[in-house]
Amino acid sequence: MHTLCARGTMKPEINAAVGFLSRFLRVKGHVNDRQVQTFNQSLHDILSEQYKHHWFPDRPCKGSGYRCIRINHKMDPLVGQAGQRIGLTIQQLYTLLPTELTLWVDPFEVSYRIGEDGSICVLYESVPGPMSMAPMSMAANSPSGNNASVGPMVDSHISCKEELMVLGRTSPSKAYSMMTVSS
Repeated sequence: MHTLCARGTMKPEINAAVGFLSRFLRVKGHVNDRQVQTFNQSLHDILSEQYKHHWFPDRPCKGSGYRCIRINHKMDPLVGQAGQRIGLTIQQLYTLLPTELTLWVDPFEVSYRIGEDGSICVLYESVPGPMSMAPMSMAANSPSGNNASVGPMVDSHISCKEELMVLGRTSPSKAYSMMTVSS
């Protein structure tokens, strides 16, 4: 493991991801402040443990798929685990969280997309190096992240988010129709 991969270096990124998800629990209600606080701490601990051997600040895209939080027809197991710790079922989590959510938690950047065809929005971004703990942008209180401003490129390498934008989607859009033929 690289010396920069110390567990503490991922704290702002994990905090951004956890804060983003927990805002949905607050906004939709049915979850009290104590439950949200427990969810936050549980998810933070789960993600920190999960990512500790998959955090590469010198190569942010390495391990990106492993760190991606995905909710679609299946609940992300890490989010499900944190939800269960506060007494929420998977079905309850589906009602509180977006039905289609992709959340990328990478060194120096946390971004998300709601819906298969949604725009990719940056929640957190920082510059690598000694000042990496100073965020360049942070989404405001709304879960939509509309108040986030995007700063300059993190480094000269293509980011994971940009790679998706350049290479395109890997699944068909919802408008895609499939015809089946039966005999």
